[in-house]
Amino acid sequence: METYWETLRDAEFPVARNWAYLDHAAVAPLPRRSAMAIRAWADDQAEHGAVDWPSWERKVEALRDGLAAWIGADRDEVAFVSSTTHGIGLVAEGFPWNEGDHIVVPAEEYPSNIYPWMNLASRGVAVRLVPTRDDRVWIEDLRDAMDARTRMLAVSHVEFASGFRNDLDALGELCRSRGVAFFVDAIQGLGPFEIDLARTPIDFLAADGHKWLLGPEGAGFLYVRRDWIERLRPLGVGWHSVVGSFNSPEVAFRLKPNAQRWEGGSFVMPGLQGLAASMSLLGEIGSRAVSERILDRAEAVREAAASAGWSVLGSKRPPDRSAIVAVAADGVDPQAAVRSLRGEGVVAACRRGRLRISPHVYTNDDDVRRLREALAACRRRGETRADGPEYP
Repeated sequence: METYWETLRDAEFPVARNWAYLDHAAVAPLPRRSAMAIRAWADDQAEHGAVDWPSWERKVEALRDGLAAWIGADRDEVAFVSSTTHGIGLVAEGFPWNEGDHIVVPAEEYPSNIYPWMNLASRGVAVRLVPTRDDRVWIEDLRDAMDARTRMLAVSHVEFASGFRNDLDALGELCRSRGVAFFVDAIQGLGPFEIDLARTPIDFLAADGHKWLLGPEGAGFLYVRRDWIERLRPLGVGWHSVVGSFNSPEVAFRLKPNAQRWEGGSFVMPGLQGLAASMSLLGEIGSRAVSERILDRAEAVREAAASAGWSVLGSKRPPDRSAIVAVAADGVDPQAAVRSLRGEGVVAACRRGRLRISPHVYTNDDDVRRLREALAACRRRGETRADGPEYP
């Protein structure tokens, strides 16, 4: 099986010639086929204008089918958005709030899953931030924060800094039992984990494709469970939101009966062409194999960090772990370590005072060895903070 991954690495990931790239929780490098798809689209438009637009649209609709199948949804429940933040905003602003309602959110969420909810304060809607304990988001704490005015629970599948994996099945059942809507920021979970929305009771889900799905930035999707489509107010309405042609002689405001009503105007066409190619690659591997391989590589990273004298942070329970590995070492500033690692050809990130490492399917044992050696060198030197860029 290792031969398969090496062949895939050589064929699809030119980044591996230059870097031990371990930062997929930030921005992933494009597979070769995705870069080719974007270049082909750009050349096509440069040479032919919009003559071939129908073929571009067919690829976009095939991508919609593929994403729906990847998460166990129906294509009518999937809308394309420009970012996870965009999708969260559509849910936050379109939800049927009443003054005095509130939302429960873990305090360690990425800002994009906090600020859109806080922005509802002018409508009389409050946010209850629930602190973590022992690097875990405890279901009991989320439950205790709920009361009769709780309308929404908003969580990430995987917390971006700690790598803690929330139990979506358990949280979904909690929300159902309380009559609370359930929103999931899935950007750090899709890829490392399989999601089956036919089983897991999630009402809304948003994710961009530029992390674990290996797509370009600016191409993501929003899932709206079918029974919410008529209840969630559509925002950004335009020509693509309605039934009928943009070229119809009469004005007929009839919203599409599916999630496409949130696709008000033109697509981010090059991004979606690239994401379609990336999803074709992941589809060839298979969601189960992708998940197993990424999680296996994350365990190899944990072992390498520990052997280099770094502390592996976060919950020790296997069900709580994800493909994000957070580590720290006494006397080593994590932002300085990021710069030092890049000097050794290793790409990682710093998030909230921790060094964050995030491998993918093509990460091989040589990458892990380079990481271990670079971490050991950082620890020996005791890297301290110095002026320099804060990498994304």
